[in-house]
Amino acid sequence: MPAWWSYPRARRMRGNLAGSRPLTWASILSGMTLKGVVLAGGSGSRLFPLTLVTNKHLLPVYDRPMIYYPLLTLREMGCEQVMVVVGGRSVGDVLELLHDGSDIGLNLTYRYQRGALGIAHAIGLAREFADEDPIAIVLGDNILHGPLREFADEFANGDAQAGAVLKEVPDPERFGVAEFDDSGQLVNFEEKPEHPKSNLIPIGVYLFRPSVFDVIDTLEPSARGEFEITDLLNHYLRQRSLSHTVFAGDWEDAGTVESLMGANRFASTFAGEMPIQTDHDPAEVDS
Repeated sequence: MPAWWSYPRARRMRGNLAGSRPLTWASILSGMTLKGVVLAGGSGSRLFPLTLVTNKHLLPVYDRPMIYYPLLTLREMGCEQVMVVVGGRSVGDVLELLHDGSDIGLNLTYRYQRGALGIAHAIGLAREFADEDPIAIVLGDNILHGPLREFADEFANGDAQAGAVLKEVPDPERFGVAEFDDSGQLVNFEEKPEHPKSNLIPIGVYLFRPSVFDVIDTLEPSARGEFEITDLLNHYLRQRSLSHTVFAGDWEDAGTVESLMGANRFASTFAGEMPIQTDHDPAEVDS
């Protein structure tokens, strides 16, 4: 059994959600399926020059390509059907690596994102894939070690329209930052503030119901020309329909050269618990 099962349960915080249904046999039998989406597009400019010749999500993190980690996170959350949103360089190499996903216990499909149009835009590409089911989103450069299944199950069988996973960090000014009112209610996300109002940030794991696609249609691009995830989350906060959890496990992003080095050291501490599963033969790379 993987060691992360011994972690304490993720500390759940209801935020502004008005109630949540417990997991019941009725909800299980209703046929609700949580589908997964990995966002593996983007140019990888912060990893230049490593990304001159390959997609950043194919760069190695310890003993495997980066993209394996978010895929395994979604599998742990209970997803069996996963869409990979690809973009930038070496898209064909992503498909050649992962095939249909069966060797890692997933059923994969793919969608191409043209240009760097933002996280919210990439989520919008999953409209037909999601159909009437809730979806879990994991950014392709996220490396997580710890359980999220309980939060995913509660979301899938609850009333919230959106969910976010938060983590306390020492440098929140680099990220979108969660803001709480005096009563401890989550009220806002602020993108890279000069003076952060908390040390909690969303770490690139989100959950949405199909209502998200109509909301995305109403968003306006930001000053940098992208459709921002912060605007999407704040919409649901205003609707009092966003739940959140503070992740009790460990997390690293691998989006810069410095953080990629840290992610390699981090992954080396637990990758042995997750043997590499692939139908590829080592003979394929013999010279």
